[in-house]
Amino acid sequence: MTVDARAAARRPIHWAVGGALVVATALVPSAESAAAEQTSEVALRYACPFPSGPEEVDVVVSAVLPTSVRTGEVIRPSQVSVEVNLDPTALARFGELDAATLSAVARLTVRNTVGDRSADASWQDLTAPPVVLPGPDGGGLALTATGDVPTVSFGSPGRATLAPAELALSLSSLTAADEPTTPPGLDVTCEPAPGQEPELAAITVRGASGPTTPAPQPSASAPAPGPAPTRPAEGLSPGARKKIDALTDERLAALDGEDPGSCPIEIPPEWVMTTAETYAAGYANAAKLDGAAALGPAFMKVVLNKRYINDSCASTVDVSSEVNFDYQGRRQLPPTKATFLSYGFMPTTATMTLEQVGPPAAIHTHTVTNTPTYPEETTVTAQLVMRLSDVEVNGVPLDVGADCRTARAFEQVLRGYGQSYPPAGYLVATGGSLTGYAHIPPFEGCGVGEDLDPIFTSAISSPGKKADNYTKMTQAPLCVATNPEGPDCPPRVPKPER
Repeated sequence: MTVDARAAARRPIHWAVGGALVVATALVPSAESAAAEQTSEVALRYACPFPSGPEEVDVVVSAVLPTSVRTGEVIRPSQVSVEVNLDPTALARFGELDAATLSAVARLTVRNTVGDRSADASWQDLTAPPVVLPGPDGGGLALTATGDVPTVSFGSPGRATLAPAELALSLSSLTAADEPTTPPGLDVTCEPAPGQEPELAAITVRGASGPTTPAPQPSASAPAPGPAPTRPAEGLSPGARKKIDALTDERLAALDGEDPGSCPIEIPPEWVMTTAETYAAGYANAAKLDGAAALGPAFMKVVLNKRYINDSCASTVDVSSEVNFDYQGRRQLPPTKATFLSYGFMPTTATMTLEQVGPPAAIHTHTVTNTPTYPEETTVTAQLVMRLSDVEVNGVPLDVGADCRTARAFEQVLRGYGQSYPPAGYLVATGGSLTGYAHIPPFEGCGVGEDLDPIFTSAISSPGKKADNYTKMTQAPLCVATNPEGPDCPPRVPKPER
């Protein structure tokens, strides 16, 4: 069948309601907002674990925010700034590296609260440009990180607050020749010192005046009553429509010039990107050990809609998001204890920890929009390292040392399938089951006084056959930062399925 690209381009843009895509309908700024603004600022002390020892760091967070909004109205913080003041003792490490300049990327967790409900947003990728490091007697320095941050909206009236919480700093140092030092930087995760009032801003949320269309929800809501659910409204604001229409006009002009590559529209991430939180729990089979280990509940920080491409010609929507595990401030799943029968007869108990390495896990969602159900396929890909500790063989402790782990990272790929109308199966926003397989590499670093690597490699590592190590994870619905008082906030722990 031949597709007329010009005709396809004139179709209205498809916004899938299932999975991560529904979030986009709640995030585009409204053209009707004209509320008074306030420049909000809060100075806080943060406790940071520097190599020189624990340090308290002065941090000033500021942003321009409205003084009041109506329920469902989108709030877009602007002129966001995080100023971090580092004392000479915190800078000592960089002097030892002959560093000339220091820069930073900051990630600030901000707690959005209204009433008794709250959700954390991640103000990430805030960038501080390089600053010249002072000499040995030159004192400290200030790094000022700025950038765009996710929007937020509140669905019920009351006093809403934004409060800074955890601050993660990725510090990068360069020599006078603009070459990275060795090592090139330092990652530090800081917590607000106790006994402070961390509130950045308070916003009055007023009820909507007169009949309004309900604000879009950050997850696929329950269908209308009755046996035949109807398709929810798209819920895009007039401001969003205007911007998307402008993109469509540009695409039509390109098509008139016979540019076939202009059919897909890529929505700018600043229109639709937001953060969310959820939990996942499940089981992973270890084929050689003839058993399964419980996984989780794993707390996950999600960044939704980092890339959003609508292709009307192909009737598809492709969305890229990302996720990091978080356990006590570390990128890992909670340690889990499991007992297996090694070699089919020897009971072995060990604590297994899966650590996330490399970039955030990638979430790719592919939706087909030319069918009534909007079928959706989601693939989650993470890079993991497995560590073993507290090993007992037949009840006798086996000293494996502090660094018994897989010799390299392995790729865990999980897939889920669902549909938006009516919601069924796995959708990123509403959760469900994801399944997949993993190949476990050989082990290294195992044993104190004797090399136990071959034993664990032989007992656990897979030869690369796809069906060796099956994993099934159950994800809870997302608690999205744009709707902290929604029914899925705070995020809840799901019941794992076998």
